[in-house]
Amino acid sequence: MRTAPDDRTEREMLDVTLIRRHPDQVREGLRKRAVDVDIPAFLTLDAEFREARAAVERLRGERRRISADIAVRRRAGEAAGELQAEARDLAGRLAGAQAALGRLAGPHQDFLDGLPNLPDDDVVAGGKENNQVVRTAGAPPAFGFAPKDHVQLTEDLGLVDHRRGAALAGNGYWIYRGEGAALEWALLNHFLDTHRAAGYEFVLPPHLLTHEAGYAAGQFPKFADEVFHVDDHFLLPTAETALASLHRGETLDERELPLKYVAYTPCYRKESGGYRTAERGTLRGHQFNKVELFQYTRPEDSAAAQLELLARAEELVAALGLHHRVTQLAAEDTSPAQAKTYDVEVWLPGLGGYAEVSSVSNARAYQARRGGVRYRPQNGGKPAYVHTLNASGLATSRLLPAILEQHQRADGKVAVPEVLRRWGLPEVLGTTRTRAPARP
Repeated sequence: MRTAPDDRTEREMLDVTLIRRHPDQVREGLRKRAVDVDIPAFLTLDAEFREARAAVERLRGERRRISADIAVRRRAGEAAGELQAEARDLAGRLAGAQAALGRLAGPHQDFLDGLPNLPDDDVVAGGKENNQVVRTAGAPPAFGFAPKDHVQLTEDLGLVDHRRGAALAGNGYWIYRGEGAALEWALLNHFLDTHRAAGYEFVLPPHLLTHEAGYAAGQFPKFADEVFHVDDHFLLPTAETALASLHRGETLDERELPLKYVAYTPCYRKESGGYRTAERGTLRGHQFNKVELFQYTRPEDSAAAQLELLARAEELVAALGLHHRVTQLAAEDTSPAQAKTYDVEVWLPGLGGYAEVSSVSNARAYQARRGGVRYRPQNGGKPAYVHTLNASGLATSRLLPAILEQHQRADGKVAVPEVLRRWGLPEVLGTTRTRAPARP
């Protein structure tokens, strides 16, 4: 059984009780992310906030008592003038107390909103330079010829039309054409079929979301300027943003957990390609396709769930015959909403390096607190926050370049991974090439 939340629930990014009881632990966790905040100042504000809130609740209780006494006197036909005068005086004091609480509530909530998640104990401090390679699968392909990068391959084989994509929508957009579009769609179908067979429920969420969804996912307010806004909605930057709010405000039954979802959406982001090798082609753009995995679990199950999600992402990459590695991100490179993240990165010969195709993250209770998602224990205990996890399963805009570059042949064609051929693709791309019409 799922029930709606109490609307009065205080929104928290971090457990405010943890900040009160273990401020040093919170400070050290934030320092891993190079985030330095004034915890003592917040604790002073927090004490004032709690005192003001208690005053409001106390005055509301007195108001209820007086209202009840007035009603009793009226039913008895007795005068209640002095009680009515007391009620008017109380109303003024309550208004003043509520105003004082309001002045404190804004800064109190702003402080909590600005805090990222605390990284797990085994997440090292620092930025990208401290990311740790966990394992490497296979070896980079060795070519007996001069290999092409994916931009050249897509142009030669007529797979992606960058010029007309830019003409339609501007820089950072492209059009998949012919076998390129078929390859993109085959990847998405393969991923969805694989995850559905593993017990993940297929979800097609809206692409336009409300601000509350961005807040619950931990992306707002910090990253509110990095999405495309449409009136009072925004275009989702990833299906995670929608799935993190799928049960917003609900109390789940423990017997339902874990809940496992897989979604397909385009992703819309304010980032675009450039002239650098790392940004060319489909590596970075305003719109790209992604299959997303998401889980709601009990707290004690989330660590194992993250490893399961990581295994799923790795298996997909391995089945495509791609050399890749797994990296555990350092604290500053981990998304603010996440406590721990593994990246699955594929080798791009044209880049001479690796590109992430899946981030596998555990937010622990961070998103659940913001979205008010709890579960009711079977033993009848107090409802607790669930843990949420997400993983790309997978993103295609970097995966397609890896397939083209790692599986290219000396004749300029590209071998298609066997697992994708059942979707009507040939064994080799370029056999029936469909070049884009030349520029007029």
